[in-house]
Amino acid sequence: MLEKIASLTQKLSPGLRQVLNNIGWLVFSKFLQLGLSLMVGVWVTRYLGPTQFGMLTYAITFVSMFRFASLQALKTIVVRDIARTPTTKNETLGTTFALQLAGGLVTLLAAVGIIYWLQPNEPLTHWLVGIIAAGTLFNAFNTIDFWFQSQVQSKYTVVARNSAYVFVAAMRIGLIQLQAPLIAFAWARFAEMVLGSIGIVIAYQKQGNRIQAWRVSWQRVKELLQEGWLLVAAGIAIYIYVDIDKFMLGSMLQNKSELGFYAAAVKISGILDLFPMTLASSILPKLTALKEKNHQDYLDKLQVYFDISTLIWLASAIPVSLLSHYIVQILYGSDFAPAGTLLSVYVWSQFNSCWGVARGTILTIESKLKFNLILTIIGAIVNLMLNYLFIPTYGAMGATIATIVTYLIVIILINFLIKELRFVGTLIMRSFNFYAAILRIKKLAQ
Repeated sequence: MLEKIASLTQKLSPGLRQVLNNIGWLVFSKFLQLGLSLMVGVWVTRYLGPTQFGMLTYAITFVSMFRFASLQALKTIVVRDIARTPTTKNETLGTTFALQLAGGLVTLLAAVGIIYWLQPNEPLTHWLVGIIAAGTLFNAFNTIDFWFQSQVQSKYTVVARNSAYVFVAAMRIGLIQLQAPLIAFAWARFAEMVLGSIGIVIAYQKQGNRIQAWRVSWQRVKELLQEGWLLVAAGIAIYIYVDIDKFMLGSMLQNKSELGFYAAAVKISGILDLFPMTLASSILPKLTALKEKNHQDYLDKLQVYFDISTLIWLASAIPVSLLSHYIVQILYGSDFAPAGTLLSVYVWSQFNSCWGVARGTILTIESKLKFNLILTIIGAIVNLMLNYLFIPTYGAMGATIATIVTYLIVIILINFLIKELRFVGTLIMRSFNFYAAILRIKKLAQ
């Protein structure tokens, strides 16, 4: 069996083998985290219960409101630029690191200041937000991950980050055994950020690279922000588009358990994001290079990309929706029973990850990032309005319905209303011809 697999692998082109190898490492990483999440994350959720889990989720979501300041949205631009011009590596990485570190400081100060202003009489919430916000300072070291992604060598960050993840998972088990308070789990999240950053620095240095060689260029600052501000601005809208439901549930409803049920369902569904995200991070550099060489081949590969994305969506959503109540019962227990109904509906929104990530990859490659801002602003407005209408009456189910309707409008329908994006709508529609899609995928592997 192994000999057949090895023989088949040798028939693939070197570039495709490299992509598949990179995907393999990323999938391994996600499945390891998935396994630990099932064993430890679920245990933590059970231990905290719906109310405390809702409080922790609220703090994390609140800090996420400022994530645009950390400039993580520059990732695709940085990966693309290094893949195009490797000689600018140190200048691009150094400048990106400085920008992200400054953004992390802004996140910390803004999150702590505003939560004190909004909820002056809730000291536990202040501490939770402060600790989680402090961890965003270490997001600056994700700059190193951008480098490994540009080289399609994610195995190094996989090893580094998962070592930290495993260690902190053990720490969380210890906290449960010690009957630790809620705040201790916020500190565990902080420790994971710190240890992950140390690990990725070591991995980078061991590959013969030197952080000391990085340099900050004000010209590169100008260039990155000039192009990247669209992504950064879109990040603000993305928060409203994706996470405002949790924030509004936690703010509009006194009972935080409702947020706990919703967060549990979203967390299970979010595990499925690993497939489209892994595919996108591995395929971006290759599609970028292919577009420069053979445009028709590039378009053909895009169709296969959407074919695979559609199959991933259906293969994930159908079984999870049918088995949602059993999944929630097994993972979280009877205390979280209401999350089963939420999950059965919410999981269908995964088409957002599959097609949305694929479309985002195209917009990055073709330097059409202005559409990211347009689409996310539209999505943010629609989602904010729908959540405002549905949450007071329907609670967590209202947030679920608002999410799916928003995604239908922004991910599918709007492609047919914007001339430059109509081909994306065509790619999505063609991917539902499963017979033709499977033939295209099979041809790619030959």
